[in-house]
Amino acid sequence: MTLLQLARQITENRQLLLPPEHKLNTRLVCPEYSKSVQDVKTYPLLQEERIFALCWNIRSSHELYATICPSPQPFCCRHHFSDGEKTQLHTHDYIELAYIVDGRFSQRILGKDISFSRGDLCLIDKNCIHQDYLLSQPATILFLGIANDMFSEIMEENVTAQKITSFLQSALLKQKDLQQYLHFKPNAQKAADLEDCLFLLLKELYEGRVGSRHICRGLLLRIFAIISTKYDFSLSKDQRKTMNWIIFEEVSAYIRKNYADIKIQDLTDVFHFQEDYFNRLIKGKTGLTYSAFLQQVRLEKAEHLLTSSKKSVEEIAAAVGYHNKGYFYKIFQEKYGTTPSKYRKKP
Repeated sequence: MTLLQLARQITENRQLLLPPEHKLNTRLVCPEYSKSVQDVKTYPLLQEERIFALCWNIRSSHELYATICPSPQPFCCRHHFSDGEKTQLHTHDYIELAYIVDGRFSQRILGKDISFSRGDLCLIDKNCIHQDYLLSQPATILFLGIANDMFSEIMEENVTAQKITSFLQSALLKQKDLQQYLHFKPNAQKAADLEDCLFLLLKELYEGRVGSRHICRGLLLRIFAIISTKYDFSLSKDQRKTMNWIIFEEVSAYIRKNYADIKIQDLTDVFHFQEDYFNRLIKGKTGLTYSAFLQQVRLEKAEHLLTSSKKSVEEIAAAVGYHNKGYFYKIFQEKYGTTPSKYRKKP
């Protein structure tokens, strides 16, 4: 069974349709009733339930079926809509991660229309003003509601680079008035394993068996690990500038720590960007290519060792990553205007 089949099956199995006036109908699918009013949707479950899933199945018959897992009583809301209808402007007091299981989906976020395709995700801050478009094209969307403390735990445990984690936390959680969202798209490496994790998570939330809470937390950790490694996300111009500096600081610190035997593939493995990205990043911040920047770091370390240690020139060359003594002499002299031996004897 696929994630799409499971999401559809859950709504179809829940034959208990709530009456139109039931409060859950407007809670899960609230049609627009005002251009200026902003609803605030509070976390719908008890505090110990820190993750929930909301399934939307949109049909070409202009019907939307919605259900939530876990729930004290199984139910399925049905809403008949007109093509292009919007939900009411709203925010959440929790983090929302939306995944487009099938079809296309559109939202108006901070006054801007955003279109999502199958496989896209959108991570929305708890204060971000948005509304959903209801279109006659069939679509299935899985919304994950994540309690704020759970999101903090996930972010702290997940991303390799701590400064990147801090950026995402501040952008999406800690700065209450920032109102941010991130649109994730799968990169060249298709993240089929993401759907596997989402399938298992939805199944756990639906069945609610013993130990489910711990399993769901582990699956959410995996989901964010996959998103951070196999998905690209878009940022505003200012966000991108900040993020690039943060990444450059992380990358340059890693190079300075591992300069002796580092390869550019190591950066790809640790930071999960393509090789050409690191050349562009370093060139933009220093004017140097990756190779030239690494050489500069190595020579600076060699200079320090020449003046602060009693190691031979050959030992120093090897220590900074050069096993060809002639090449080391050549590049050192080009940078400092003298040989390593003469440089060491300078007063």
